[in-house]
Amino acid sequence: MATESDLIISVDVETSGPIPGEYSMLSLGAWILGSNHEFYVEFQPLNDNAVPEALSVTGFSLDALRESGKSPKIAMAEFGTWIEEHARDRKPVMAGFNVGFDWSFVNWYFHRFMGANPLGFTSIDIKSLFMGLAGCSWPETKSSRIPDRFQPTTKANHNALDDAKAQGEMLAAMICASRRIAE
Repeated sequence: MATESDLIISVDVETSGPIPGEYSMLSLGAWILGSNHEFYVEFQPLNDNAVPEALSVTGFSLDALRESGKSPKIAMAEFGTWIEEHARDRKPVMAGFNVGFDWSFVNWYFHRFMGANPLGFTSIDIKSLFMGLAGCSWPETKSSRIPDRFQPTTKANHNALDDAKAQGEMLAAMICASRRIAE
């Protein structure tokens, strides 16, 4: 899927609202394209701030996560270690479906709790890649409007790991298609 120097990691997060810091990351899922390497963690919330619709979509309870979730510091340390173990001498590159949202939370949490983001400022936006491949408009990049040949076998369901896998499968299909275009 990637060049020998890149390690593409599809990442998805579920949150209690639209911006990091004021709202909490509730779960994070990551999958390395073309592998069986995956990561999943649920977080203790930072505070009580939540958009009711966000909690409804995720199915999470802030009270339950206070008990069962990991502290953000421990969760991010584990994610950072997982990235490091798999990246070795390759550059980890985060991919996401509307990556700006997910990356903003991952970046904020890494900097806030670990002091640095091992993913740096690298990211691949799957929606933008599709827009370029298809020559379509932004509204046409909704996952439900993307052609079957790019649809994943893993179904997105607002579980961060399942969604990371689904969007990673979509990205892999788009990378293959873009390579055919480039030839």
